[in-house]
Amino acid sequence: MTTRRETLIWMKDVIEHLAQSSEQLQWTSDGPTQSFLAEKMLGDLSECRRLCEQLRCAGSAATAGAVFASL
Repeated sequence: MTTRRETLIWMKDVIEHLAQSSEQLQWTSDGPTQSFLAEKMLGDLSECRRLCEQLRCAGSAATAGAVFASL
């Protein structure tokens, strides 16, 4: 499996986890639980951002490689 594919699968899992936490957050009225879920969601968002940046950097490197290869 390619690194890009692994990154996309990991991103999908993180987004699904984020959606589950969001659903739980909608139904809870307990303050500590809300804080816990909000923290989990912030962590998921940070991880998703990191994965997006990883994909963007990999895409930029691939594009640069293609440009140099065509010279």
